[in-house]
Parts: sequence; structure tokens; C-alpha cells
Amino acid sequence: MKLRGSHLVAFAILAGIGGWMATGTVIVGGQESPDAITIAEREAERKTDAFRVRVVQLAATERRANLEIRGRTQASATVSVRAETGGTVQQRPVVKGQSVKSGDLLCVLSQGIRKTTMAQAEALLTQAQADFDATQQLVERGFATRSQLRQLRTALDAAKASVASAQQEMTRTEIRAAASGQLQEPFAEVGDNLSPGGVCGTLVQTNPMLFSGQVSERDIATVRPEMEAVVALVSGQKVKGKVRYIAPVADAQTRTFNIEITIPNPQGALRDGMTASANIALRPITAFQLDPNWMVLADNGQIGIRAVDTANLVTFHPITIIAQEKNAVWATGLESGLRVIALGQNFVTAGQKVQPVTEEEEKASKKGIRPKSNEVNS
Repeated sequence: MKLRGSHLVAFAILAGIGGWMATGTVIVGGQESPDAITIAEREAERKTDAFRVRVVQLAATERRANLEIRGRTQASATVSVRAETGGTVQQRPVVKGQSVKSGDLLCVLSQGIRKTTMAQAEALLTQAQADFDATQQLVERGFATRSQLRQLRTALDAAKASVASAQQEMTRTEIRAAASGQLQEPFAEVGDNLSPGGVCGTLVQTNPMLFSGQVSERDIATVRPEMEAVVALVSGQKVKGKVRYIAPVADAQTRTFNIEITIPNPQGALRDGMTASANIALRPITAFQLDPNWMVLADNGQIGIRAVDTANLVTFHPITIIAQEKNAVWATGLESGLRVIALGQNFVTAGQKVQPVTEEEEKASKKGIRPKSNEVNS
């Protein structure tokens, strides 16, 4: 194969470029820089340069947060007033929705055979009392024994017990409220036949009213009894209350905990079953606000951030996330002054030496850069 002239020219150009790469210098504005270095030297330095990362210095912040809970209002108690004896309802002095106090009459049952039983018990008591009195006088005169007197005493006591039982049975025909509240369904109507245990009326206690809602297992540790809350109803009403109950066991399906907030309701303006939301102001906590993009995963799956220490070595710091917002994450487990890697954290590893720069330093560096130009000395 014969070498042509074009081949020789190509070899000459290639050799020239190689020589320029090895010995050439950078010419800026037609003048050689006094500290100019060869391109080969510059490439060698570039290989030994530390990887540049952008860092942000952390500062702790006091975070004030609110816990919002959705739920509904609920009566503090619902009491079913039941009959202790059977009978037909003859009277119902109260009407649906009426407020009653403890001891107020709710239903009156027919006395029926109870009157006859009462009269019979009273007659037997009268006879037993007369027999006892007469025998006692005979014992004092010596015409009767004390054994006979003791038998009559037993009969007298039994007669008294029968009268007391009949009186109690008569009292049970008047069914009275065991607590204060408003009369609601279910309740008995006049003419209904109630058996023992039948419901005469249902009392709903609405003062205080309760707010009942569910708190996630992540937030339940922040809620404590007696914490103040503001309850907003779907009707627009807002009332203040206090946490009175926190469930010790989570719901098996939702993994949430039920809480109850007591709400004063002296005028009865709040009603049972209304949709509402409660807002609880949590204690301020010292935490760090992080950009979600800063977070990385360690080899063991632990979430954290990478930072640069005083020796410019990369370090990994696990974090505990306490809250998430739209564009930020609140976390604990870090220290103020830590230089967090905000850009380039996915390209470095713990223990690697890096060149940390701030965003301001990057901007200043970019403003000082001149256009790139490589010219062959001639």
C-alpha cells in the first residue's frame, strides 16, 4: 500500500494536535497568561480536584404546630330509663325533646292488682300486730309462754315485709328520670304494655357535649389529657374545649386512636351527630426544616442527610421526621451549624473528600468566569 499525500497531511495534523495538547498554553485576549499551564497539566489537576458539592448551613427553628382532627359531636351520655315492673302506660307527663331533671316523672303504669296486694298485706299486718300485742300482755300475766310470743314476732315481721314489698311494687309504677337530659326516642306511648326492663324513655345528656375523632398513631404521642382545643362545627360555630379521653388501644382496622374533647353546652346550641373538626395547639419543638431533595437513604435503608465536616469529608446523619409539609420536612436528630449537602449528595459517599461551596460562592464564581478559548501559540 502506497502512502498518498493526503495521508501524510493527516499524520502531520494529528502530530501537531498531539504536540499542542502536550505543550500548548491558553491564550487570553491574544496574550499568554503569566501563570499559564499546559492543557495536559490542567487535565491532570482536574483529575485530582475534589468533587464540588453545594452546602447549606443548618439552623434550628422552634416549630409551632397544630393538630387537626376530624370527627363529629356526640352526647356525653345516653340513658335508657327502664321499667322495673310490668304494666300498661297510663300517663306520660313529658313530651319528646323536653328537658327533664333527675327524679322527674316520665311514665305512670297502671296499678292493677297491686292495689289488692297492698290492701291484703296491710290487713295481714294489722292482724299480726294485734295478735302480738295480745300475747305480749298474756306473757306479762303468766298466761302465755315466751315461745308463743317469739312465733308471733316472726309473723309480725313477715307481715311488715309484705307491706314494704307491696309499697315498693306500687312505687315502681311511677317511672322517674335517673339523670338529667332531653327525652328522645325510643320512648313508650300511653297504652303501651311494658314488661320489666322495657324502655319508658331515653334521655340524652348534651351538657357538656363531646367531640369524638380519630388521631393517627404517628401523632397520638403529641396529645395529652386537659389539652385545650378549638372545635369548629360544619354550621360555622366555634367553641373551646379540653381533651378528656385518649383511647389506650388503636382501632385494628385504621390504626388510629379515638379521643374525646369536652365542650360546654349550657344553652343546648350544640347538637349530637354534627360534623366537626378540632384544632389542638401542640407544644413548640426545636427542629430543622429540610428540603425533601436533601434526603438520602443509607445502605441499611435508614433515611438521613449527607453533610460535610470540618475536614471536608462527607458524613451521613440519620434523621427523625416529625412533620411533612408541601415543600419541606421537619426533622430532629441534627445539630445547628451542620453543613448539609444540598446539591451533589447522590454522587458522593461517606468518608469521601469533597470541595464544599455555598450557593453565593457559586454565583460569584460564575460571574468571574471568562469565555472559554484555546488558541495555539504562534
